[in-house]
Amino acid sequence: MEELNAVRENLLLEEKQRKAVEIELLKLKKLVPENGDDLADKKSCMKENMAKPLGLHNSNQSRETISVQRATIAKICEEVGLEKILQLLMSEDIDVQIHAVKVVANLAAEDINQERIVEEGGLDALLMLLQSSQNTTILRVASGAIANLAMNELNQSLIMSKGGARLLANTACKADDPQTLRMVAGAIANLCGNEKLHVMLREDGGIKTLLGMGRSGNGDVVAQVARGIANFAKCESRGVIQGHRRGRSVLMEDGVLAWLISNSCSASASTRRHIELALCHLAQNEDNTEDFISSGGVKELTHISVESTREDIRNLAKTILKLNPSFKAEIHGKQL
Repeated sequence: MEELNAVRENLLLEEKQRKAVEIELLKLKKLVPENGDDLADKKSCMKENMAKPLGLHNSNQSRETISVQRATIAKICEEVGLEKILQLLMSEDIDVQIHAVKVVANLAAEDINQERIVEEGGLDALLMLLQSSQNTTILRVASGAIANLAMNELNQSLIMSKGGARLLANTACKADDPQTLRMVAGAIANLCGNEKLHVMLREDGGIKTLLGMGRSGNGDVVAQVARGIANFAKCESRGVIQGHRRGRSVLMEDGVLAWLISNSCSASASTRRHIELALCHLAQNEDNTEDFISSGGVKELTHISVESTREDIRNLAKTILKLNPSFKAEIHGKQL
């Protein structure tokens, strides 16, 4: 009887503690926008292969407003405790889960918070949500949080080792809304920037999933897909130049070249830039020459060398065409 009473008291205590934390979370609910569908980028990307951290704020909000909200969330997070907020990701109350994951996603958008989130089990909790949740909002926001965490190289390896690529691929299969696909594509695109993960990423279906999302027709999703392919191709190109990688690009086996060519006339300037860079990086590998000739890729390179809005990309394309004898012969043959 004493043991039974002790168990009952422990359960009551745990329930009381859980309720107390959920009350604290209500404070945060006022600070996180209810509408998670309208996701905005926090800042401009600084490098070609870097993502823009994904936030949960309406695109019409000013940067100053967003900054104030983030600062307030961070302050209250200190009062409530990140550990307690992460615990709420596993709450049985869907509404509590949604607001908790929104808070975590907002925190993950700041570099300073990312290491602590991972250390305290936040990455594990987010991956668990991808695996177990059927709620579209939770899947979307959790994917966005993982995309933000995946900007860090150490986190990238952790995400892959914990089966993150497979879970992201499965999430893409379950999703039918562009915002979720954009979050998933953004996460995979970040992982594509780490050459050490390329083999595992392909084996776990990451590239196949990325291309599948690229057929969605949504401009924002296509932009993330193009960025991911450019990241992957850049790593391969760097490996070829440095001499530790040989052979035809694995992306050729996945049908990436055909996708790049078919989307090269994208209305989005940023998407076109990523596609142009991807094509140039792939063309730098002489083992891809036959693929470029047979697919019309040389024509696309010629177009880039003349009409790209970026001078550095135009010059890169010109150099590639000049140094590859087969490309020169192909152009000369077409002109005859």
